[in-house]
Amino acid sequence: MNKAEKAARSSPTRAQTRGAENRRRAAESRLLRPDGERRAKDGQSAAAPGASRAATSDGAPRYVMSAVRIEQVRSVLGEILQWEYPADATLSHWLRAHPKLGARDRGEVAGAVFDVLRHLRRYRHYAESGTGPATRRLAILGLVSVFSHDVLNAGLAEQEQHWLAHVLRIDLQSLPRAIRHSLPDWLDERLAELEDADALIEALNRSAPLDVRVNPLKTDRPTMLKKMREGGALRFDPEPTPYSPWGIRLQGRPPVNRWPMFESGEIEVQDEGSQILAALVGPKRGEMVIDYCAGAGGKTLLLGALMRSTGRLYAFDVSAARLARAKPRFARSGLSNVVPVVISADNDQRVKRLAGKAHRVLIDAPCSGLGTLRRNPDLKWRQHPESLAEMMAVQARILRQGARCVAAGGRLVYATCSLLPEENERQVEAFLAENPDFTLVDASKVVLDRCENLTLSGPYLSMRPDRHGTDGFFAAVMERAKPDLPA
Repeated sequence: MNKAEKAARSSPTRAQTRGAENRRRAAESRLLRPDGERRAKDGQSAAAPGASRAATSDGAPRYVMSAVRIEQVRSVLGEILQWEYPADATLSHWLRAHPKLGARDRGEVAGAVFDVLRHLRRYRHYAESGTGPATRRLAILGLVSVFSHDVLNAGLAEQEQHWLAHVLRIDLQSLPRAIRHSLPDWLDERLAELEDADALIEALNRSAPLDVRVNPLKTDRPTMLKKMREGGALRFDPEPTPYSPWGIRLQGRPPVNRWPMFESGEIEVQDEGSQILAALVGPKRGEMVIDYCAGAGGKTLLLGALMRSTGRLYAFDVSAARLARAKPRFARSGLSNVVPVVISADNDQRVKRLAGKAHRVLIDAPCSGLGTLRRNPDLKWRQHPESLAEMMAVQARILRQGARCVAAGGRLVYATCSLLPEENERQVEAFLAENPDFTLVDASKVVLDRCENLTLSGPYLSMRPDRHGTDGFFAAVMERAKPDLPA
Protein backbone atom coordinates (compact mmCIF):
# COMPACT_ATOMS: atom_id res chain seq x y z
CA MET A 1 0.00 0.00 0.00
CA ASN A 2 0.58 1.50 0.07
CA LYS A 3 1.91 3.67 2.61
CA ALA A 4 1.16 7.14 1.84
CA GLU A 5 -1.19 9.08 4.20
CA LYS A 6 -1.14 6.36 6.84
CA ALA A 7 -1.04 8.95 9.50
CA ALA A 8 -4.31 10.37 8.22
CA ARG A 9 -6.25 7.11 8.00
CA SER A 10 -8.37 7.79 11.06
CA SER A 11 -11.49 9.43 9.70
CA PRO A 12 -12.51 12.88 10.93
CA THR A 13 -16.18 13.50 11.64
CA ARG A 14 -17.69 16.91 10.97
CA ALA A 15 -20.06 16.71 13.91
CA GLN A 16 -18.28 17.81 17.07
CA THR A 17 -19.67 18.21 20.53
CA ARG A 18 -18.97 21.31 22.61
CA GLY A 19 -16.72 19.21 24.86
CA ALA A 20 -14.56 18.10 21.92
CA GLU A 21 -14.32 21.71 20.78
CA ASN A 22 -13.17 22.82 24.21
CA ARG A 23 -10.57 20.06 24.36
CA ARG A 24 -9.19 21.09 21.01
CA ARG A 25 -9.03 24.72 22.08
CA ALA A 26 -7.12 23.77 25.19
CA ALA A 27 -4.72 21.57 23.21
CA GLU A 28 -3.97 24.28 20.72
CA SER A 29 -3.99 27.29 23.01
CA ARG A 30 -0.25 26.90 23.43
CA LEU A 31 0.09 28.05 19.81
CA LEU A 32 -1.22 31.49 20.81
CA ARG A 33 1.00 34.03 22.52
CA PRO A 34 -0.75 36.43 24.90
CA ASP A 35 -0.36 39.22 22.35
CA GLY A 36 -2.01 37.19 19.60
CA GLU A 37 1.26 36.26 17.87
CA ARG A 38 1.81 32.69 16.71
CA ARG A 39 4.85 30.57 17.44
CA ALA A 40 6.73 29.83 14.28
CA LYS A 41 8.12 26.31 14.38
CA ASP A 42 10.89 27.12 11.93
CA GLY A 43 12.33 29.67 14.33
CA GLN A 44 10.93 32.72 12.55
CA SER A 45 8.72 35.11 14.45
CA ALA A 46 5.55 35.57 12.44
CA ALA A 47 2.31 37.20 13.40
CA ALA A 48 -0.86 35.24 12.79
CA PRO A 49 -3.17 37.80 11.27
CA GLY A 50 -6.28 35.75 11.92
CA ALA A 51 -5.53 35.56 15.63
CA SER A 52 -5.01 39.30 16.09
CA ARG A 53 -8.08 40.14 14.05
CA ALA A 54 -10.19 37.78 16.15
CA ALA A 55 -9.60 39.48 19.47
CA THR A 56 -12.29 39.66 22.13
CA SER A 57 -13.64 42.97 23.38
CA ASP A 58 -11.05 43.11 26.17
CA GLY A 59 -8.19 42.58 23.70
CA ALA A 60 -7.46 38.94 24.62
CA PRO A 61 -6.79 36.59 21.69
CA ARG A 62 -9.65 34.34 20.63
CA TYR A 63 -9.31 30.89 19.10
CA VAL A 64 -9.57 30.97 15.28
CA MET A 65 -9.48 27.46 13.88
CA SER A 66 -8.10 28.30 10.44
CA ALA A 67 -5.35 30.53 11.91
CA VAL A 68 -4.18 27.69 14.15
CA ARG A 69 -4.38 25.20 11.32
CA ILE A 70 -2.29 27.40 9.01
CA GLU A 71 0.54 27.43 11.54
CA GLN A 72 0.27 23.68 12.10
CA VAL A 73 0.43 22.92 8.37
CA ARG A 74 3.27 25.40 7.99
CA SER A 75 5.15 23.64 10.78
CA VAL A 76 4.78 20.22 9.16
CA LEU A 77 5.78 21.54 5.75
CA GLY A 78 8.86 23.12 7.26
CA GLU A 79 10.02 19.63 8.23
CA ILE A 80 8.86 17.71 5.15
CA LEU A 81 10.37 20.11 2.63
CA GLN A 82 13.82 19.34 3.97
CA TRP A 83 13.35 16.02 2.09
CA GLU A 84 15.29 14.15 4.76
CA TYR A 85 12.60 11.52 5.28
CA PRO A 86 9.48 10.38 3.38
CA ALA A 87 6.51 12.67 3.88
CA ASP A 88 4.28 10.09 5.56
CA ALA A 89 7.01 9.27 8.09
CA THR A 90 7.65 12.95 8.85
CA LEU A 91 3.94 13.65 9.23
CA SER A 92 3.51 10.65 11.54
CA HIS A 93 6.40 11.87 13.67
CA TRP A 94 4.87 15.35 13.90
CA LEU A 95 1.46 13.97 14.86
CA ARG A 96 2.98 11.79 17.57
CA ALA A 97 4.59 14.94 18.98
CA HIS A 98 1.10 16.52 19.15
CA PRO A 99 -0.93 13.72 20.76
CA LYS A 100 -3.75 15.98 21.94
CA LEU A 101 -4.92 16.76 18.42
CA GLY A 102 -8.24 15.11 17.65
CA ALA A 103 -9.12 12.96 14.66
CA ARG A 104 -10.63 15.90 12.80
CA ASP A 105 -7.57 18.05 13.47
CA ARG A 106 -5.19 15.34 12.25
CA GLY A 107 -7.27 14.79 9.14
CA GLU A 108 -7.30 18.48 8.27
CA VAL A 109 -3.55 18.86 8.76
CA ALA A 110 -2.78 15.74 6.74
CA GLY A 111 -5.21 16.69 3.97
CA ALA A 112 -3.67 20.12 3.55
CA VAL A 113 -0.08 18.82 3.71
CA PHE A 114 -0.65 16.20 1.02
CA ASP A 115 -2.53 18.70 -1.15
CA VAL A 116 0.55 20.95 -1.04
CA LEU A 117 2.83 18.04 -1.96
CA ARG A 118 0.63 17.12 -4.93
CA HIS A 119 0.61 20.69 -6.26
CA LEU A 120 3.92 21.91 -4.88
CA ARG A 121 5.43 23.39 -8.03
CA ARG A 122 2.25 25.30 -8.92
CA TYR A 123 1.77 26.50 -5.35
CA ARG A 124 5.38 27.68 -5.20
CA HIS A 125 4.76 29.53 -8.45
CA TYR A 126 1.78 31.24 -6.83
CA ALA A 127 3.72 31.88 -3.61
CA GLU A 128 6.33 33.94 -5.46
CA SER A 129 3.86 36.77 -5.11
CA GLY A 130 2.60 37.94 -1.73
CA THR A 131 4.56 38.81 1.39
CA GLY A 132 5.79 37.01 4.47
CA PRO A 133 7.13 33.44 4.82
CA ALA A 134 6.55 31.35 1.68
CA THR A 135 5.67 28.26 3.73
CA ARG A 136 2.73 30.17 5.22
CA ARG A 137 1.38 30.85 1.74
CA LEU A 138 1.86 27.18 0.83
CA ALA A 139 -0.09 26.21 3.94
CA ILE A 140 -2.89 28.59 3.03
CA LEU A 141 -3.14 27.10 -0.47
CA GLY A 142 -3.22 23.59 0.94
CA LEU A 143 -6.05 24.49 3.30
CA VAL A 144 -8.17 25.71 0.38
CA SER A 145 -8.87 21.99 -0.18
CA VAL A 146 -9.94 21.57 3.47
CA PHE A 147 -11.88 24.67 4.55
CA SER A 148 -14.67 26.71 3.05
CA HIS A 149 -13.86 30.20 1.79
CA ASP A 150 -15.30 31.94 4.85
CA VAL A 151 -13.65 29.62 7.39
CA LEU A 152 -10.21 30.01 5.79
CA ASN A 153 -10.52 33.78 5.38
CA ALA A 154 -11.16 34.15 9.11
CA GLY A 155 -7.51 33.25 9.68
CA LEU A 156 -6.07 35.55 7.03
CA ALA A 157 -5.03 39.18 7.01
CA GLU A 158 -6.79 41.38 4.49
CA GLN A 159 -3.69 41.46 2.27
CA GLU A 160 -3.56 37.65 2.31
CA GLN A 161 -7.23 37.45 1.38
CA HIS A 162 -6.62 39.61 -1.67
CA TRP A 163 -3.55 37.56 -2.65
CA LEU A 164 -5.47 34.28 -2.33
CA ALA A 165 -8.39 35.56 -4.36
CA HIS A 166 -5.97 36.66 -7.08
CA VAL A 167 -4.06 33.36 -7.41
CA LEU A 168 -7.27 31.31 -7.37
CA ARG A 169 -8.48 33.25 -10.40
CA ILE A 170 -5.43 32.25 -12.48
CA ASP A 171 -6.39 30.13 -15.50
CA LEU A 172 -4.56 26.81 -15.09
CA GLN A 173 -4.40 26.36 -18.86
CA SER A 174 -2.27 29.50 -19.08
CA LEU A 175 0.51 27.78 -17.11
CA PRO A 176 3.17 25.51 -18.63
CA ARG A 177 2.19 21.86 -18.21
CA ALA A 178 4.98 21.00 -15.78
CA ILE A 179 3.87 23.85 -13.50
CA ARG A 180 0.17 23.20 -14.02
CA HIS A 181 0.55 19.55 -12.99
CA SER A 182 3.41 20.19 -10.54
CA LEU A 183 6.05 17.93 -12.03
CA PRO A 184 9.83 18.32 -12.14
CA ASP A 185 10.95 18.89 -15.73
CA TRP A 186 12.63 15.49 -16.08
CA LEU A 187 9.51 13.61 -14.97
CA ASP A 188 7.23 15.73 -17.14
CA GLU A 189 9.39 14.74 -20.12
CA ARG A 190 9.29 11.03 -19.19
CA LEU A 191 5.53 10.89 -18.62
CA ALA A 192 4.85 12.90 -21.79
CA GLU A 193 6.18 9.94 -23.78
CA LEU A 194 3.42 7.67 -22.46
CA GLU A 195 0.04 7.18 -24.10
CA ASP A 196 -2.71 9.59 -22.91
CA ALA A 197 -0.12 11.41 -20.81
CA ASP A 198 -2.38 14.27 -19.71
CA ALA A 199 -5.09 11.95 -18.39
CA LEU A 200 -2.47 9.89 -16.55
CA ILE A 201 -0.81 12.92 -14.96
CA GLU A 202 -4.14 14.36 -13.84
CA ALA A 203 -5.08 11.04 -12.24
CA LEU A 204 -1.75 10.85 -10.42
CA ASN A 205 -2.48 14.26 -8.86
CA ARG A 206 -5.76 13.10 -7.32
CA SER A 207 -5.99 11.46 -3.91
CA ALA A 208 -6.65 7.72 -3.91
CA PRO A 209 -9.41 5.72 -2.25
CA LEU A 210 -8.43 2.95 0.14
CA ASP A 211 -8.47 -0.64 -1.07
CA VAL A 212 -8.64 -3.55 1.35
CA ARG A 213 -8.49 -7.26 0.61
CA VAL A 214 -10.28 -10.15 2.25
CA ASN A 215 -8.24 -13.03 3.61
CA PRO A 216 -9.47 -16.07 1.61
CA LEU A 217 -8.45 -18.33 4.51
CA LYS A 218 -10.97 -16.69 6.83
CA THR A 219 -13.77 -15.16 4.78
CA ASP A 220 -14.98 -14.19 1.32
CA ARG A 221 -15.84 -10.87 -0.25
CA PRO A 222 -19.67 -11.12 -0.24
CA THR A 223 -19.62 -11.98 3.47
CA MET A 224 -17.28 -9.10 4.29
CA LEU A 225 -19.23 -6.60 2.20
CA LYS A 226 -22.41 -7.58 4.04
CA LYS A 227 -20.67 -7.12 7.39
CA MET A 228 -19.31 -3.71 6.39
CA ARG A 229 -22.62 -2.45 5.07
CA GLU A 230 -24.41 -3.50 8.24
CA GLY A 231 -21.86 -1.78 10.49
CA GLY A 232 -19.93 1.44 10.90
CA ALA A 233 -18.00 0.92 7.65
CA LEU A 234 -21.15 1.76 5.68
CA ARG A 235 -20.32 5.48 5.76
CA PHE A 236 -17.15 4.78 3.77
CA ASP A 237 -19.23 3.38 0.88
CA PRO A 238 -17.66 -0.11 0.57
CA GLU A 239 -17.85 -1.49 -2.96
CA PRO A 240 -16.20 -4.48 -4.67
CA THR A 241 -13.12 -3.64 -6.70
CA PRO A 242 -13.81 -4.11 -10.42
CA TYR A 243 -10.97 -6.49 -11.22
CA SER A 244 -9.63 -8.27 -8.15
CA PRO A 245 -12.02 -10.91 -6.74
CA TRP A 246 -10.71 -10.22 -3.23
CA GLY A 247 -10.78 -6.42 -3.09
CA ILE A 248 -13.13 -3.89 -1.47
CA ARG A 249 -12.80 -0.16 -2.18
CA LEU A 250 -13.50 2.40 0.56
CA GLN A 251 -13.86 6.15 0.24
CA GLY A 252 -12.41 8.74 2.62
CA ARG A 253 -10.00 7.90 5.43
CA PRO A 254 -11.47 4.93 7.28
CA PRO A 255 -9.66 3.86 10.49
CA VAL A 256 -9.28 0.31 9.20
CA ASN A 257 -6.57 -0.63 11.67
CA ARG A 258 -9.07 -0.25 14.50
CA TRP A 259 -11.80 -2.39 12.93
CA PRO A 260 -12.45 -5.85 14.46
CA MET A 261 -12.21 -7.54 11.04
CA PHE A 262 -8.72 -6.11 10.61
CA GLU A 263 -7.60 -7.14 14.08
CA SER A 264 -8.89 -10.68 13.43
CA GLY A 265 -6.99 -10.97 10.14
CA GLU A 266 -10.09 -11.09 7.94
CA ILE A 267 -9.00 -8.04 5.91
CA GLU A 268 -5.73 -6.34 5.01
CA VAL A 269 -4.96 -3.02 3.33
CA GLN A 270 -3.73 -3.66 -0.21
CA ASP A 271 -4.20 -1.74 -3.46
CA GLU A 272 -6.13 -3.62 -6.12
CA GLY A 273 -3.19 -3.54 -8.52
CA SER A 274 -1.00 -5.24 -5.94
CA GLN A 275 -3.67 -7.91 -5.40
CA ILE A 276 -3.62 -8.73 -9.10
CA LEU A 277 0.08 -9.57 -8.90
CA ALA A 278 -0.85 -12.60 -6.79
CA ALA A 279 -3.17 -13.74 -9.59
CA LEU A 280 -0.24 -13.61 -12.02
CA VAL A 281 1.92 -15.71 -9.71
CA GLY A 282 -0.91 -18.26 -9.50
CA PRO A 283 0.45 -20.33 -6.59
CA LYS A 284 -0.93 -23.79 -5.94
CA ARG A 285 -1.22 -26.00 -2.89
CA GLY A 286 1.97 -27.71 -1.80
CA GLU A 287 4.33 -25.68 -3.98
CA MET A 288 7.53 -23.90 -3.06
CA VAL A 289 7.06 -20.19 -3.70
CA ILE A 290 9.41 -17.25 -3.09
CA ASP A 291 8.34 -13.66 -2.54
CA TYR A 292 11.79 -12.27 -3.23
CA CYS A 293 11.24 -8.68 -2.07
CA ALA A 294 8.57 -9.30 0.53
CA GLY A 295 8.78 -5.96 2.35
CA ALA A 296 5.97 -5.64 4.88
CA GLY A 297 4.35 -8.81 3.58
CA GLY A 298 1.18 -7.63 1.83
CA LYS A 299 1.57 -9.85 -1.25
CA THR A 300 3.05 -12.68 0.81
CA LEU A 301 -0.19 -12.89 2.79
CA LEU A 302 -2.34 -13.32 -0.30
CA LEU A 303 0.04 -15.83 -1.86
CA GLY A 304 -0.04 -17.91 1.33
CA ALA A 305 -3.82 -17.81 1.49
CA LEU A 306 -4.11 -18.95 -2.14
CA MET A 307 -1.82 -21.85 -1.24
CA ARG A 308 -4.27 -22.65 1.59
CA SER A 309 -1.34 -22.42 4.00
CA THR A 310 0.30 -25.51 2.46
CA GLY A 311 3.71 -25.97 0.87
CA ARG A 312 6.46 -23.49 1.71
CA LEU A 313 6.39 -19.76 1.11
CA TYR A 314 9.67 -17.90 1.59
CA ALA A 315 9.42 -14.19 2.37
CA PHE A 316 12.83 -12.75 1.45
CA ASP A 317 13.97 -9.22 2.15
CA VAL A 318 17.27 -7.47 2.81
CA SER A 319 15.65 -5.41 5.59
CA ALA A 320 15.16 -7.07 8.95
CA ALA A 321 13.03 -4.09 10.04
CA ARG A 322 10.56 -4.56 7.18
CA LEU A 323 10.18 -8.27 7.88
CA ALA A 324 9.75 -7.53 11.58
CA ARG A 325 6.81 -5.27 10.71
CA ALA A 326 5.33 -8.10 8.66
CA LYS A 327 5.31 -10.63 11.51
CA PRO A 328 2.16 -9.30 13.24
CA ARG A 329 0.39 -9.47 9.88
CA PHE A 330 1.49 -13.06 9.40
CA ALA A 331 0.20 -13.89 12.88
CA ARG A 332 -3.22 -12.29 12.24
CA SER A 333 -3.58 -14.06 8.91
CA GLY A 334 -3.56 -17.60 10.31
CA LEU A 335 -0.86 -18.71 7.85
CA SER A 336 1.55 -21.44 8.90
CA ASN A 337 3.53 -21.85 5.67
CA VAL A 338 5.44 -18.52 5.65
CA VAL A 339 9.19 -18.59 6.28
CA PRO A 340 10.58 -15.03 6.68
CA VAL A 341 14.27 -14.81 5.78
CA VAL A 342 16.56 -11.79 5.92
CA ILE A 343 18.96 -12.13 3.02
CA SER A 344 22.14 -10.37 1.95
CA ALA A 345 22.03 -8.10 -1.06
CA ASP A 346 24.68 -10.20 -2.82
CA ASN A 347 25.80 -13.83 -2.76
CA ASP A 348 23.42 -14.97 -0.05
CA GLN A 349 24.05 -18.63 0.75
CA ARG A 350 20.41 -19.40 1.55
CA VAL A 351 19.39 -18.07 -1.84
CA LYS A 352 22.07 -20.15 -3.52
CA ARG A 353 20.79 -23.31 -1.79
CA LEU A 354 17.37 -22.74 -3.38
CA ALA A 355 18.75 -22.46 -6.92
CA GLY A 356 16.45 -24.21 -9.37
CA LYS A 357 13.98 -25.37 -6.69
CA ALA A 358 11.11 -22.88 -6.57
CA HIS A 359 7.93 -23.47 -8.55
CA ARG A 360 7.18 -19.74 -8.57
CA VAL A 361 9.18 -16.60 -7.77
CA LEU A 362 7.70 -13.13 -7.41
CA ILE A 363 10.10 -10.19 -7.67
CA ASP A 364 8.28 -7.01 -6.72
CA ALA A 365 11.43 -5.03 -7.29
CA PRO A 366 12.46 -1.81 -5.54
CA CYS A 367 11.60 1.01 -7.89
CA SER A 368 10.97 4.72 -8.22
CA GLY A 369 7.42 4.24 -6.90
CA LEU A 370 6.11 6.79 -9.39
CA GLY A 371 2.97 4.73 -9.93
CA THR A 372 1.97 5.53 -6.34
CA LEU A 373 2.04 9.32 -6.59
CA ARG A 374 -1.62 9.49 -5.55
CA ARG A 375 -0.54 8.20 -2.14
CA ASN A 376 3.09 9.36 -2.08
CA PRO A 377 3.21 12.71 -3.91
CA ASP A 378 6.54 13.60 -2.32
CA LEU A 379 8.21 10.99 -4.54
CA LYS A 380 8.02 13.50 -7.40
CA TRP A 381 10.49 15.63 -5.50
CA ARG A 382 12.55 12.91 -3.82
CA GLN A 383 13.40 11.06 -7.05
CA HIS A 384 15.71 12.32 -9.78
CA PRO A 385 17.36 10.88 -12.91
CA GLU A 386 20.51 9.86 -11.03
CA SER A 387 18.59 7.93 -8.38
CA LEU A 388 16.54 6.29 -11.14
CA ALA A 389 19.70 5.04 -12.84
CA GLU A 390 20.92 3.57 -9.55
CA MET A 391 17.55 1.90 -9.02
CA MET A 392 17.62 0.31 -12.46
CA ALA A 393 20.97 -1.31 -11.71
CA VAL A 394 19.55 -2.75 -8.49
CA GLN A 395 16.50 -4.07 -10.34
CA ALA A 396 18.60 -5.87 -12.94
CA ARG A 397 20.72 -7.47 -10.22
CA ILE A 398 17.75 -8.67 -8.18
CA LEU A 399 16.04 -10.04 -11.29
CA ARG A 400 19.11 -12.12 -12.11
CA GLN A 401 19.38 -13.38 -8.52
CA GLY A 402 15.74 -14.31 -8.17
CA ALA A 403 15.62 -16.03 -11.55
CA ARG A 404 18.26 -18.52 -10.42
CA CYS A 405 15.79 -19.90 -7.87
CA VAL A 406 13.17 -20.79 -10.51
CA ALA A 407 12.85 -24.49 -11.25
CA ALA A 408 12.65 -25.84 -14.79
CA GLY A 409 9.09 -25.25 -15.97
CA GLY A 410 8.59 -22.75 -13.14
CA ARG A 411 7.19 -19.23 -13.26
CA LEU A 412 8.98 -15.91 -12.69
CA VAL A 413 6.98 -12.70 -12.18
CA TYR A 414 8.80 -9.36 -12.29
CA ALA A 415 6.81 -6.37 -11.04
CA THR A 416 7.17 -2.71 -10.11
CA CYS A 417 4.90 0.12 -9.01
CA SER A 418 6.46 2.37 -11.64
CA LEU A 419 5.12 3.71 -14.92
CA LEU A 420 8.47 4.24 -16.62
CA PRO A 421 9.48 1.85 -19.44
CA GLU A 422 13.12 1.82 -18.34
CA GLU A 423 12.10 0.18 -15.07
CA ASN A 424 9.58 -2.12 -16.71
CA GLU A 425 9.56 -3.40 -20.29
CA ARG A 426 13.19 -2.57 -20.93
CA GLN A 427 14.34 -4.44 -17.85
CA VAL A 428 12.42 -7.53 -18.97
CA GLU A 429 13.68 -7.28 -22.54
CA ALA A 430 17.30 -7.04 -21.34
CA PHE A 431 16.82 -10.00 -18.99
CA LEU A 432 15.28 -12.20 -21.70
CA ALA A 433 18.10 -11.33 -24.10
CA GLU A 434 20.64 -12.55 -21.51
CA ASN A 435 18.64 -15.62 -20.40
CA PRO A 436 17.33 -17.56 -23.39
CA ASP A 437 16.02 -20.34 -21.12
CA PHE A 438 13.22 -17.95 -20.04
CA THR A 439 10.33 -17.00 -22.30
CA LEU A 440 7.67 -14.32 -21.92
CA VAL A 441 4.14 -15.53 -21.14
CA ASP A 442 1.09 -13.48 -22.12
CA ALA A 443 -0.06 -11.90 -18.86
CA SER A 444 -3.49 -11.10 -20.31
CA LYS A 445 -4.25 -14.82 -20.49
CA VAL A 446 -2.74 -15.70 -17.12
CA VAL A 447 -4.69 -13.03 -15.24
CA LEU A 448 -8.05 -14.22 -16.57
CA ASP A 449 -7.86 -17.31 -14.36
CA ARG A 450 -8.65 -15.10 -11.35
CA CYS A 451 -9.60 -11.65 -12.70
CA GLU A 452 -12.13 -12.32 -15.41
CA ASN A 453 -13.13 -8.65 -15.83
CA LEU A 454 -9.61 -7.44 -16.55
CA THR A 455 -8.82 -7.07 -20.24
CA LEU A 456 -5.21 -6.31 -21.14
CA SER A 457 -3.58 -5.44 -24.44
CA GLY A 458 -0.14 -6.88 -25.00
CA PRO A 459 1.88 -9.40 -23.05
CA TYR A 460 2.39 -7.28 -19.91
CA LEU A 461 0.22 -6.25 -16.99
CA SER A 462 0.02 -2.46 -17.06
CA MET A 463 -2.33 -0.84 -14.55
CA ARG A 464 -2.92 2.92 -14.47
CA PRO A 465 -4.97 5.18 -12.22
CA ASP A 466 -6.67 6.91 -15.14
CA ARG A 467 -7.75 3.65 -16.76
CA HIS A 468 -8.16 1.16 -13.93
CA GLY A 469 -8.52 3.26 -10.78
CA THR A 470 -5.49 1.56 -9.21
CA ASP A 471 -1.97 2.71 -8.51
CA GLY A 472 0.39 2.36 -11.45
CA PHE A 473 1.62 -1.23 -11.62
CA PHE A 474 3.63 -3.23 -14.12
CA ALA A 475 4.27 -6.97 -14.26
CA ALA A 476 5.74 -9.49 -16.66
CA VAL A 477 5.24 -13.25 -16.47
CA MET A 478 8.11 -15.48 -17.60
CA GLU A 479 8.58 -19.22 -17.64
CA ARG A 480 11.75 -21.26 -17.45
CA ALA A 481 12.14 -23.92 -20.09
CA LYS A 482 12.04 -27.57 -19.13
CA PRO A 483 15.10 -29.59 -20.13
CA ASP A 484 14.79 -31.57 -23.34
CA LEU A 485 14.05 -35.22 -22.70
CA PRO A 486 16.53 -37.69 -24.20
CA ALA A 487 15.33 -39.21 -27.45
